[in-house]
Amino acid sequence: MRIRMLSWVAAGAAAVMSIPAWSAAKAPEYRALGEIQVGGASGWDYLSIDPDARRLYVTHGTHIVVIDLDTQKVVGDIPDTPRVHGFAVAADLGRGFSSNGDEAKVGIVELKTLKTLSKVATGANPDAIVYEPTRKEVYAFNGKGHSATVIAAATGEVLATIDLPGKPEFATVDSQAGRVFVNIEDKNTILAIDTAQHKVVATWPIAPGESASGMAFDATHHRLFIGCENKLMEMIDSTNGKVVASVPIQSGVDANAFDAGLQLAFSSNGEGTVTIAHEDSPTKLTVVQTLRTQPSARTMALDPRTHRIYLSAATLAPGAGQRRPATVPGSFRILVYGPADGSGT
Repeated sequence: MRIRMLSWVAAGAAAVMSIPAWSAAKAPEYRALGEIQVGGASGWDYLSIDPDARRLYVTHGTHIVVIDLDTQKVVGDIPDTPRVHGFAVAADLGRGFSSNGDEAKVGIVELKTLKTLSKVATGANPDAIVYEPTRKEVYAFNGKGHSATVIAAATGEVLATIDLPGKPEFATVDSQAGRVFVNIEDKNTILAIDTAQHKVVATWPIAPGESASGMAFDATHHRLFIGCENKLMEMIDSTNGKVVASVPIQSGVDANAFDAGLQLAFSSNGEGTVTIAHEDSPTKLTVVQTLRTQPSARTMALDPRTHRIYLSAATLAPGAGQRRPATVPGSFRILVYGPADGSGT
C-alpha cells in the first residue's frame, strides 16, 4: 500500500443466491463517532483489527500503535518496525507479523507482551501482509521485490518465495478455496495464489478498473471488492475473475472493507470520503452513502462486531496533496465512524 510518509513523509448455488440480511433500503447511515488522538510523527499505512481481543493495530512510521477498541484508548506500542506497512494477526498462535519496508524483514511479535521475538528476511520493501489460518502461513508481499515471501507462522521458516509479474498491493485470503488473492497495481490484474502449491494459478484483468490498491472479500458469495485509481470500486467473482459489477467512488482510494453482517462494501478515498455500497445480490452493487471524512484518510479497518470503521488521518499542511502529503506535526489520529442508529454498540 502507498505508505503515508509524513512530512518526510459454490460454497454452492444456494449460498450464491442467498438473500442478504439487509436490503439497500435498510442499510444504516454512517456518522462520525469520535477521534482517537495519537500524535507523533504522521507517517502511516495499514490498520488491522483483532475483533476477539478487541485490539486495533495502527502502523505508524517506525512503530505500531495498539488501541483498545472498547475504551478507544492507546494501550500499547510495538517499536522497531522501520517504515512499517502492515500487521497481520495470527490470534490462534498469539502472534502478529509486521512488514518492515525499510529493512526488508517481517517482525514476529508476541501479542501478549508486544515484544518482537525475531525477524525474517524478505524481498525488497515488504508491504501488504496476510495470515492464512488453515495452513498457518504468512504471506508478505514485497512491493519493490515483485515477489511474495511465505513464512511458517509458528517457526518463522521461509517456506517459499513466489515471483510476481509486477508491484503487489493489497491482498486477502480465501482459506476455504485454498487461495490468496493480490492486486498487481502496475499491471491492472489480480493474481490467485494456490496455498498448497505456493504458486500463481490464475491471472485476471480488472478492466475497466485501473491501478487497484485496496481489496476486501465476501466469503459467502465469493466476491472480491477492489478500489481502483480511476474512481471505481469493482465487485469480482473470486472463482473466475470476472468483473460482475462496479460503482463510482471518489479520488485517492487506498483501502476497502466488507461487512458481512450488513452486506456493505467500503472504499476509503483520500480526498476525504468513504463510499459505502450495498451488495444487493452477487451481481448488483448499489451506492447507499458517500460519507464525509477528512482529507488524507485513505487507510481503513472494519470491526465486524460493532460495524464501525477506523481511518488513519492527519491534518494536511497548507497546499499539501493527497499522495504524499505534508502534515501538521502531532496531528495524527484515528477517525471513528459507525451506524447512526446505534446498531453497532
